[in-house]
Amino acid sequence: MYFDTHAHYDSGAFNADREEILAALPEAGVALVVNPGCEVRSSEAAIGLAERFSHVWAAVGIHPEDMNDMSDGDLDKIEALTRHPRCVAVGEIGLDYYWDASRKEEQKALFIEQLRLALRRDLPVIVHDREAHGDCLDIVRRFPGLRGVFHCYSGSVEMAQELLKRGWYLGFDGPITYKNARKALEVLEICPLDRVLIETDSPYLSPVPMRGKRNDSRNLVYVTEKIAEIKGITPEEAAAITMENGKKLFNI
Repeated sequence: MYFDTHAHYDSGAFNADREEILAALPEAGVALVVNPGCEVRSSEAAIGLAERFSHVWAAVGIHPEDMNDMSDGDLDKIEALTRHPRCVAVGEIGLDYYWDASRKEEQKALFIEQLRLALRRDLPVIVHDREAHGDCLDIVRRFPGLRGVFHCYSGSVEMAQELLKRGWYLGFDGPITYKNARKALEVLEICPLDRVLIETDSPYLSPVPMRGKRNDSRNLVYVTEKIAEIKGITPEEAAAITMENGKKLFNI
């Protein structure tokens, strides 16, 4: 059985068949899913999905790409959502200098405020880090009591080692199956099995051989097979270990 620790089923890409896909996941071997929000609306949608499907859990937060659309009071709404019994994390939050490097200070301030929220609520965090590795690492170093995962980890081996020393988890997705995945595989090689999480980031980042198609949690099999190959274990062992890792982090 698999635990997809990061999938966006609130995305419009699933409008035509969202209910059918989510209902079919347990029979397809996907026992658990965490659906992170990216702003208030999608965070509310994630909570709604978690209320309807017992195998789905929600995370709530404001993604750096959605910062420009924030309104006064949005962080208060996110904090209120963290009190819902189906919310297991604050996320997806972090820094993204790929899409917008013009408001780095505002991004960092929003990230820090949500990390403080996670500490207040004693929740783990799901971190988005795109071309902002140095600043992300610098900020999380300031919060030694925090726990969480760097989603779809894309940093260096050295940064990974620093995060692992501090008790963080690393998320691995479809890109580890790509031909150009050398750096991600180097990180996977040094990452202890008890710190590995599997993700799809559905509907994005479909693994080989599904690349180019809409992703969903049933494709975790390909990510798990790659992890098993690199770690020299069976896919079944990789699925079981990452299941326990996810349950431990998200207290499920």
